[in-house]
Amino acid sequence: MKCPFCGCTESKVLDTRTLDEATAIRRRRQCEKCGEKFTTYERVDIIPVVVIKSDNTRETFDRNKILSGIQRACNKRPVSMEQMENMVKEIETVIYNTSGKEVHSDEIGRLVMEKLKDTDEVAYVRFASVYKQFKDIDSFMAELASLLKVKDN
Repeated sequence: MKCPFCGCTESKVLDTRTLDEATAIRRRRQCEKCGEKFTTYERVDIIPVVVIKSDNTRETFDRNKILSGIQRACNKRPVSMEQMENMVKEIETVIYNTSGKEVHSDEIGRLVMEKLKDTDEVAYVRFASVYKQFKDIDSFMAELASLLKVKDN
């Protein structure tokens, strides 16, 4: 690691600590030449995932958009912030592990619906009503009927 004071590439590590739930490492170093101390951080370099929207535009994946949608669906429901964060983490893990560099927005919506269905049925219906863009009451009722059918089994 190059010393920010003298430019020497020789340094020794004095202290190492993990940060951010073990997603980063902080190291205190001391330059072998000038003796100055400095801090470095190590993080995993994640290749950004691009989301392909329904109109074929592309944008960088943003976990906050998923969290925001889940929060709206769970508004005034008995779902804790921790549960919502865990849903987002699980969805994010699936996306980074299976999608490669691009993922369709409908796949993200499907993953969100799966998590909400298992967590809170009302939140699921709220999210589905926006995500599936029901054309009429019959299509909305069909979705409710399928939810009830799964619940009864």
